Amino acid sequence: MDSFDDEPDTARPVDTTDLDAPVTHAGGAQVPTGRRSAFPGIAEYAFLSDCECNALVAPSGAIEWMCVPRPDSPSIFAAVLDRGAGSFRVGPYGARVPVARRYIPGTLVLETTWQTPTGWLVVRDAMLMGPWHNVDQRSQTHRRTPTDFDAEHMLLRTILCVNGTVDVEVVCEPLPDYGREAARWEYDGQTYQSLVTRVAHPTTPDLRLSSSLRLGVEDRRAQGRTRMAAGDKAYVALSWSDRPAPGTWPDAADAMGRTEQYWRDWITQGVFPDHPWRSYLQRSALTLKGLTYAPTGALLAAATTSLPETPHGERNWDYRYAWVRDSTFALWGLYTLGLDREANDFFAFVHDVCRDDRELQIMYGVGGEDRLEESTLDHLSGHEGARPVRIGNAAYDQQQHDMWGAVLDSVYLHARSREQLPESLWPVLKAQVEEAARHWHEPDRGLWEVRGEPQHFTSSKVMCWVALDRGARLARMYDEGDYAEQWQKIADEIHADVLEHGVDSRGIFVQRYGSDALDASLLLVPLLRFLPADDPRVVATVDAIANELTVNGLVLRYRTDETDDGLSGEEGTFTICSFWLVSALVEVGELDRARALCERLLSFASELNLYAEEIDPHSGRHLGNFPQAFTHLALINAVVHVVRAEERRDGTGHFEAAHRG
Repeated sequence: MDSFDDEPDTARPVDTTDLDAPVTHAGGAQVPTGRRSAFPGIAEYAFLSDCECNALVAPSGAIEWMCVPRPDSPSIFAAVLDRGAGSFRVGPYGARVPVARRYIPGTLVLETTWQTPTGWLVVRDAMLMGPWHNVDQRSQTHRRTPTDFDAEHMLLRTILCVNGTVDVEVVCEPLPDYGREAARWEYDGQTYQSLVTRVAHPTTPDLRLSSSLRLGVEDRRAQGRTRMAAGDKAYVALSWSDRPAPGTWPDAADAMGRTEQYWRDWITQGVFPDHPWRSYLQRSALTLKGLTYAPTGALLAAATTSLPETPHGERNWDYRYAWVRDSTFALWGLYTLGLDREANDFFAFVHDVCRDDRELQIMYGVGGEDRLEESTLDHLSGHEGARPVRIGNAAYDQQQHDMWGAVLDSVYLHARSREQLPESLWPVLKAQVEEAARHWHEPDRGLWEVRGEPQHFTSSKVMCWVALDRGARLARMYDEGDYAEQWQKIADEIHADVLEHGVDSRGIFVQRYGSDALDASLLLVPLLRFLPADDPRVVATVDAIANELTVNGLVLRYRTDETDDGLSGEEGTFTICSFWLVSALVEVGELDRARALCERLLSFASELNLYAEEIDPHSGRHLGNFPQAFTHLALINAVVHVVRAEERRDGTGHFEAAHRG
């Protein structure tokens, strides 16, 4: 366990972007125009997780996004979407900007250091992990094999005054059901140390606030305040189960230490290069792990809903679900670093949702729910006024043909590393290959889930080829020669069709049949081994995207004026696409260009090395939901591509990524 006596890190500047548009709160008040936004920038948030719930922490020390008991449950704190929708702050009274924030190395434990005119304060935040605790009866939520550790269903915040004196405040104002319900606190016991609020919403558990400080109730708020001197220690715990909270400071310190140990034990299983970019790889791996939902094996696309892809715009979506494609691509990143145990749980999740011969759909709730009805929360202002605020996602019933290839490619990598295929998974995989074989020639909504008319997207055809190609390889591994021959024949047919209709007169892969529009998804062509990297069509496509589909060197998904995506307005550059370009440039032999782009992309990381979905190419601001699994998996792939290529060129180092050809 790291000592609280560590030297504080040096602070990085925070985003002070001025915004002109007024922001209307749920209560009707407006933020005046022409001043700094009341909202922190998206990249300014820290991410906490216990692999069952997660939270976002603003630089002010306030928890501004948290949903319990699941990440797709209604929120209890939602200030990230409306400044009046609930938060939970621990920090110095009168100070809102910390000196520094960092994760304790190798963990998802956040440390915030504050300097006030009279002293220094350090706050550590974690969602606790502890020994498996369902010993008297089985868990009501876990479907996967129990491990040694499990979520404690508790947010712990420890406080240490390291110098001078500091006035400390605790303000906890949960507003359950996305701010539609007020908390009513009452004392739990005979002292001031514990409060409980009974939540009326049927899926939200009661909340208990426990502390070594004396707590009081002011209307909807639970509050604590004290003056701490050098060496003084305190803690606050918010729990949403019957697990006992720490009763003393040593109990709190031990709980924090166990959580640090859990994360460090996990990350130590990985294989990382001795390289300056190692910290980015480790933070991305920890973020992907934090986006898993341990009870079922699902993997979230992101922790949030409705953080805008366009400032003040309508491109706001709920990403708190398990996209089959995003999840399987995320497994690429974990495979690459040797962290592939999560794959077993995810493939078990896929097996669960396909029971009784059900067709695989593109996305699910983290418990395997197959209906994710979309609605809007019109009482919330939205982040910086971006509306609508959506919950649910209507894309769940779209036709997206790329998911079959994503699943088959990940299963193939997983099986190849073990030289076997789980027998129970074979019927599920066979069904996915046959779905791809039946539907590859039909239009779909594509990788980017456009809400315009279905099209013959080239990347969807390529992914269908992946499904048939990997299916044939798995069939040979499984000694199913007839299937292997049949599927390889169809794969060859798709391959020929793509080369005939998906390449324009310049020899460049295009977004959709019959169009000259570019699309960053075609950067996957060399990464998926559809064609050799030195094929002139691959080289031309990578070059065209790098030169014609970028803004200030960062890659767009597509040009919105060339694509019927059913929406209005512009969007930022998709960070996953820029990282794909890094990997593709390495593949085609442009290593120096790839490294330069990778260095630039890493410079856009938040102060905690986290990424949202998009980056504004003009301001560098992060846009979209946060943190984004897709972005972090592409970062891993890109960094490993560059590191391996440099070591091969220079004849130095011995780092070999795991399980990728």
